[in-house]
Amino acid sequence: MTTFTIEKTETPMDPAHRAQLLVSPAFGRVFTDHMATIRYTSEKGWHDAKITARRPLSIDPASTVLHYGQEIFEGMKAYREADGHIATFRPQANAARFAASARRMGMAELPEDLFIQAVDELVRIDQDWVPAGEGQSLYLRPFMISNEVFLGVKPASEYLFIVIACPVGAYFSAGCVSVWVSEFYTRAAIGGTGEAKCGGNYAGSLVAQAEAKEKGCDQVLFLDARERRYVEEMGGMNVMFVRNDGKIVTPPLGGTILRGITRDSLIRLAADNGIEVIEEPVEIDEIFTGAASGKYTEAFACGTAAVLSPVGKLVRPSGEAVFGDGETPGPVATKLKKILTDLQGGRTNDAHGWVHRIV
Repeated sequence: MTTFTIEKTETPMDPAHRAQLLVSPAFGRVFTDHMATIRYTSEKGWHDAKITARRPLSIDPASTVLHYGQEIFEGMKAYREADGHIATFRPQANAARFAASARRMGMAELPEDLFIQAVDELVRIDQDWVPAGEGQSLYLRPFMISNEVFLGVKPASEYLFIVIACPVGAYFSAGCVSVWVSEFYTRAAIGGTGEAKCGGNYAGSLVAQAEAKEKGCDQVLFLDARERRYVEEMGGMNVMFVRNDGKIVTPPLGGTILRGITRDSLIRLAADNGIEVIEEPVEIDEIFTGAASGKYTEAFACGTAAVLSPVGKLVRPSGEAVFGDGETPGPVATKLKKILTDLQGGRTNDAHGWVHRIV
């Protein structure tokens, strides 16, 4: 175990004000009192682990992250369980994916146990910020930036790892979301950074997301970069489709799709409950014709922030694919969301050993 230096803030938020904010927290707008930081240099390795007051960073204008984009992040949550304990969900998977992202981006790999310890330390000191309301949690954002002062295209020799946190409610409002199918913009290509959770993937998706908003949709769905024929993933979430035979179909991983931890959890929980999930290429035209014929009865997005969000319709210039009545979440999505959230909230038996209790 690494020893973290603890430097508590001298100006914590007033408990009454904090309680008011926790009643209905907006996603990603209000942050806790502290942050975790760890530094890396090629000479000293990982060092200077701290919990400090959350504060602005001071970086040099020539810091490599500002010029060459060596940056990765994770998204995870801490939950206040039914018995009052606080736990995270599958942090080992987040730590492993973070290390994989670092390898792909040519960055120093943070040891997985140190990643988990940093998250645990922050949650312990800011545990009063973990809300207890239905659908609420403490969203955790571990991230790493290159921080060498150097203008040259090479992997940096200095990095800064940080964890910040914010109380959150639901990412989307209740009901179903509408999704625009981007037929021009793509998210990732074979050999690219699609599997890495790096900021550039999300920056590249924003113009397509803006296009979706212009079309009256909540989110965007990307197709493969080669043929614009196969479904890949949404702007920040994986996607699944339910057939009328009760089976779920989802695009396979293969280097262009993020290895979603919620995606993997749902696949395994579905199997536990007798629901077969088929990972195979999904043609967008088949989804549109299948929605019209009744072959595809539901669609839903899944990810840490959104958990599981039913999709009411897909929209493209040539028409719409509507699932069910387009407004009411389907039975499979509803069932799986309850199974997952009950597990995360400590309301059911953790058969897989996924719940990591901190406090």
